[in-house]
Amino acid sequence: MNPEQWPASLTARVAKAMRDSRKAAGLTMGDVAQGCAARGLPDITEQTVKNLESGRKASMTIADFIVLADVLTVPPVSLLFPLGTAATVEILPGRTVSTWDALAWFTGETPTAQPAAEGTSREVLDTFRTHGDLVAAAMASTTLAKERRRAASTTLDRALRAALLERAAGYEENAFEDCQDLRAFRTRMCERSLVPPALPEEIAFVDRHEADSQPEDGLQ
Repeated sequence: MNPEQWPASLTARVAKAMRDSRKAAGLTMGDVAQGCAARGLPDITEQTVKNLESGRKASMTIADFIVLADVLTVPPVSLLFPLGTAATVEILPGRTVSTWDALAWFTGETPTAQPAAEGTSREVLDTFRTHGDLVAAAMASTTLAKERRRAASTTLDRALRAALLERAAGYEENAFEDCQDLRAFRTRMCERSLVPPALPEEIAFVDRHEADSQPEDGLQ
């Protein structure tokens, strides 16, 4: 494709994805315009949406793009790269790759042969993804430990209760280790002047100082 044609082609691809998402959500163009106005962008009128979808408008701002994605309740990246409906996309003028590879490039998930150098944009992304994995692990093990102890508290069978409590203790040990790993990782992030995301309330105790912490069902 001619490099001069690529920007308009990119907008057309996004506009098609917008139109498909709008119809799938059962929204009219007027509904989309009202949604944009409610989010602080009244300049995106029904006519603007119509011009985008028809191809008469060949560009949009980043702000318009983000707000439109939110109104349509779709991840913005899915409007850029039609995963599942197109095998390839022209990611840059003259550079066509698979849609998944394009999406992974955009989100910084393309596999690397070696870990990225500390402080680079890719390394920071990888750090926060690792943090997300640790949060998920701590949430899962903590929830499981609480459920096992709760199950033990609802039986009047002594033998069964003893067995359930023993099993709960094992889950609690796993949860304790997962939470310790998460706390250590968050500490290292702070030491690097990286601000970790807020933790879910269920494991907020991970950030508390030991003197201020209250035991969480035997997990501390």
